[in-house]
Amino acid sequence: MLRGMASPTSALDPEAMARARRLLERPRPAERTWPVLGAAALLAVSAIVFAVAMITAPPLVREPIHHAQSLD
Repeated sequence: MLRGMASPTSALDPEAMARARRLLERPRPAERTWPVLGAAALLAVSAIVFAVAMITAPPLVREPIHHAQSLD
């Protein structure tokens, strides 16, 4: 008697069932891109600031090298 219920064929349309399952899924929250863009902008600005500081910084040697060698 139970063999008739276990048949592989079904009255339900598999495509319709798949569509119903997709419609019942919870919507996924959208990914926020502003934090990523903000972090990238901050890193870019800090890299430019450090590059400008390295270019405009005075040299660490206070007296010219040729002057220091002539004292020896």
